[in-house]
Amino acid sequence: MAHHRGELPAASRRFAIVVSRFNEGITDRLLAGARACLAEHGVRDEAVDVISVPGAWELPIAADLAARRGSYAAILALGCVIRGETPHFDFVAGPAADGLARVALDHGVPVAFGLLTTEDAAQALERAGGRHGNKGRDAALAALELADLAHRLEVPDAEA
Repeated sequence: MAHHRGELPAASRRFAIVVSRFNEGITDRLLAGARACLAEHGVRDEAVDVISVPGAWELPIAADLAARRGSYAAILALGCVIRGETPHFDFVAGPAADGLARVALDHGVPVAFGLLTTEDAAQALERAGGRHGNKGRDAALAALELADLAHRLEVPDAEA
């Protein structure tokens, strides 16, 4: 039985990072974590396109547009939706997550999920470089591994 697993080095691959500007104090930290992780694994700055969008609602459409280019090994989606006092959270978080999954499935391009959905700003900060790590970094690790796995499955004898 074959066992397939992606590896992290991805120096020759291109990545898109779609990042929301809403809750920018949090999303800037997620972006920094993702970029640092990609660089640590040999991805050159010029191989990363950062696509900035107004909010989490716009992440799926921007990811879809990036996927249509066909030049990215993976797309990272970074954003932050904080529950707050209005039903805004309910109308944005779930549909944004569903839309990102749809982009990945429709285009066959890995979309790493770095969309924080928290109860408050303190929880978001804990996940953007605080005691719960940096979910932007985690999304970058997932993107690296999935990009390599997709390549290995498309080209069965690929060495990376």
